[in-house]
Amino acid sequence: MDIKELIPVSVAKDSDLLVTQFDNSVVESAGLLKMDFLGLKTLTIIGDAVQFVKKRHQIELIPDEFPLDDPKTYEIFQKGQTVGIFQYESPGMQKHLKALKPDKFDDLIAMNALYRPGPLQYIPNFIARKNGQEEIVYDLDACEEFLGETYGITVYQEQVMLLSQKLASFTKGEADSLRKAMGKKKRDELDKMFPLFMKNGEQNGHEKSKLEKIWKDWEAFASYAFNKSHSTCYTFIAYQTAYLKAHYPAEFMAAVLSNNMGNLKDVTFFMEECKKMGIEVLSPDINESEYTFTVNKKGAIRFGMGAIKGVGSAAVESLVEEREKNGEFEDIFAFVRRINLRQVNKKTLENLALAGGFDCFSSPHRAQLFAQDSGGTNLEKLIKFGAAFQQDQKEAQPSLFELSQESVEVSNPELKDCEPWGNLEKLSKEKEVTGIYISAHPLDDYKIELDFLNPIPLDFVESQGEKLLGKEFSIAGIVTSVSHRVSQKNGNPFGSFTLEDYSGSYEFVLFGEEYLKFKHFFSVFQFLHIKAKMSENQWNKRIFTSILKAELLGEVLEKQVQQIVFFIDIEKLNQPLIDALQEISSQHKGDKPMKIKVVDPKEKSNLELISSKKSIKIDKTLLQKLKEIENLDYYMT
Repeated sequence: MDIKELIPVSVAKDSDLLVTQFDNSVVESAGLLKMDFLGLKTLTIIGDAVQFVKKRHQIELIPDEFPLDDPKTYEIFQKGQTVGIFQYESPGMQKHLKALKPDKFDDLIAMNALYRPGPLQYIPNFIARKNGQEEIVYDLDACEEFLGETYGITVYQEQVMLLSQKLASFTKGEADSLRKAMGKKKRDELDKMFPLFMKNGEQNGHEKSKLEKIWKDWEAFASYAFNKSHSTCYTFIAYQTAYLKAHYPAEFMAAVLSNNMGNLKDVTFFMEECKKMGIEVLSPDINESEYTFTVNKKGAIRFGMGAIKGVGSAAVESLVEEREKNGEFEDIFAFVRRINLRQVNKKTLENLALAGGFDCFSSPHRAQLFAQDSGGTNLEKLIKFGAAFQQDQKEAQPSLFELSQESVEVSNPELKDCEPWGNLEKLSKEKEVTGIYISAHPLDDYKIELDFLNPIPLDFVESQGEKLLGKEFSIAGIVTSVSHRVSQKNGNPFGSFTLEDYSGSYEFVLFGEEYLKFKHFFSVFQFLHIKAKMSENQWNKRIFTSILKAELLGEVLEKQVQQIVFFIDIEKLNQPLIDALQEISSQHKGDKPMKIKVVDPKEKSNLELISSKKSIKIDKTLLQKLKEIENLDYYMT
């Protein structure tokens, strides 16, 4: 039958396909089959990870055959290490997984179904029953057959269908109608089914009060009913991603990064996850990188050239094709001689250089490629050299009427020398073309200060600042942008600056006395520690952040640390340790108290060595030396 005989249709805006003018529920009742198709990026991630594993390990993985009882995979869920795991990566889910300690596939299916508005309230009971902390009870003994797998808690629509058949002799059709009424929250249809449930249930010998309670629970359940088949499919995909993360972490994270290249925030987030997992993410490399993120022979992730601004797929494809055909590029001169300079143009080469793509060569360094004289930049010289070489090679090819012809040699150009960029400048330019710091982070040099201060992450201030209302808090980072302006309304000066840390960034806007007091800190590449307070404007209810105190991050230790206390286990106290302490106290004399406490863990006691009270200079040099001394713990106050 022609579809137009059943429903009214029209042509879609973006294709020649016919689309219905009825909504989905009417379409089904009109006699058509309705199917939902879900496009998941996760499936692409799984496919890419499998290809990375095949390329590096020569192993052909078949995700559908992953064993569902793999301990390493369940460990991923039990520890809440589910970043990148489909459906299980939210902080709330991670918290519940740690408490649940799932050890079988059914637990994961249930958690997937429960972690939704409505059933969320039953998660604590589910966890307590799973871990034997709460008694498992059933309204009727007959319920155990279908509620046993979920510890007596109704989680799935299928459980309601099966119980309606068992308790009240519903037909399969009636049970399915009950499922649909619940899934689509059709209260009127549920009300029609109630008398039949009660009548048949009593005839089957069940108590009226128990049946009423079960039905009442089902009515509440109808507001969030979830089908097990749906949850099982999602969980199976999630399990496959967790299996890959557990057994092939680098390949999995490379696939995750590759499929999030269009979202800078996601790339930054997943690169941080790689760091937590101990997976090194390396800068792009024209001798190793491809368009997407990949895994090298040593198991490190190599940054994808496609994630660099201005580097298109055609340029990367051309570069990789030449490399695979004729081997790695020996040096920068060989590179420009061999690549297709029409595909890999000047802008592409500049951005590759800024991102560190040519760092695989001992020279020239990044700054040198942009050094300039009357002949232009070194990079421009190299492009001209490459083009001239390729043209000469083309002209030197024997024609149909010539047996041979001498090729003209083009000598390598002389490159102007210059000082390398400092670390900050190098990282800043790297970020210009990738949006993130890859090879390092400017704050890496201030790890000791950050460990001492333990500041609030800026992404928390940005996204959940309302939780800090009325509180003083500490933040730290590097100033990445600055603006000084004058109000058109009253002519008063004001300004803003953006502070950035490992997690994200936050913009401060300062007016009046606050601006005048702190504007001298408004300088790009300034490292700051700030004490701030979040408040709410009483007129428009807008949340704003005021600065209470600001100081240079590099001066924190000198200004804030009052003393250093060393702890030594009495069993590990020896002459080399005593000598080391004497050496640092003599080499780092200052005005801060230094105390030594000898601890006896067995007796749970400690003894402070009074005679050891000395004054010491607490700075980064001292703290770096302390890292080299074994069996010595300390804290600063």
